[in-house]
Amino acid sequence: KNIIDSNIFIVKWIKGEKFPTVKQLEDFTHKVHVPFGYMFLQKPPEENIPLPFFRTANNQATNKVSLNVFHTIQIIQDRQNWLTEYLQELDFPNLKFVGKFNVNDSYNTIVDDIRNTLKLEVNWATKHNTWEEALDFITHQIEDAGIIVTYNGIVGTNTRRPIDVNECRGFVLVDKKAPFLFVNAADAKAAQIFTLIHELAHVWLGESAGFDNQNLIPADDPIEKLCDQVAAEFLVPQTYLIEKWKTTQDFKYLSRIFKVSQIVVARRALDLKLINKTDFLNFYNQYIQEVKDKKDSQDSGGNFYFTARKRVSLRFASFVNNAVKENKLLYREAYKLTNLKGDTYNKFVTEYLFR
Repeated sequence: KNIIDSNIFIVKWIKGEKFPTVKQLEDFTHKVHVPFGYMFLQKPPEENIPLPFFRTANNQATNKVSLNVFHTIQIIQDRQNWLTEYLQELDFPNLKFVGKFNVNDSYNTIVDDIRNTLKLEVNWATKHNTWEEALDFITHQIEDAGIIVTYNGIVGTNTRRPIDVNECRGFVLVDKKAPFLFVNAADAKAAQIFTLIHELAHVWLGESAGFDNQNLIPADDPIEKLCDQVAAEFLVPQTYLIEKWKTTQDFKYLSRIFKVSQIVVARRALDLKLINKTDFLNFYNQYIQEVKDKKDSQDSGGNFYFTARKRVSLRFASFVNNAVKENKLLYREAYKLTNLKGDTYNKFVTEYLFR
């Protein structure tokens, strides 16, 4: 009823039949998540995102996204702006691998450099029991190299504002001192590691971007395709997969060997033309549906603070905590940067920040 009444009021405002009160305007801006001051502008401000957003379906980039994705990019950009300035004050050097390669370089060369930088052997994943453990490990290695990694499926901590996987699987904001990778935590965990390494390749190419990567397939863009090749080779090396393929085509068995999900193995098999696109899409859709059904049947609860570690990034939170202790950052600014306030923030940094 309240929604219906609000819509009637808005129609009357637009027609000039009725004027809103200040309280009504405040309530309206809270519902649509825009600043109160926007209501007094002569025309809406131009709000463009600072990176191209690639769509698989129409094979082109856009600078227009939904409000939830837009505000998420703003949150990450605010964190990056603060951290970059803070690292400059501390005389942190630029990261040598940012923008080290370009679209004309071989994906194998880029993969080798990423492995060397992250101090990984080709078979690094086989040392972990599950692909979930492999994802946690590679996230840790990426952060140790100087890159901030955040996982979140909502805007900040607002559970009423989900980030649609069909629109945004992730994005990367490249910077010489503090690159930020954002992975949509609402996506199936089975697909997140592919998104993560795809974004990592963007850092090595020095190109910020966002993407939906529908069905784990990139947009028809040279850089997107190269990042896709890097992710595929990094996670499932061609030589090893072809060798194993001779004895088995069981994705479940192969996923245990390479410590990636079955859909990542299937995606690599497609890349190497071991299966066709129709077979891949059929398997992908079936697998994602099974994952969704399993997730829906499980308890959706969890430890807020463990979730916050991934939403904020341990590396980023450590810098914020240090700045507060050094009196270089006010608590209220720390609250805003981490989306954690008061006792929640204090408990997080004292009990959950350090491994």
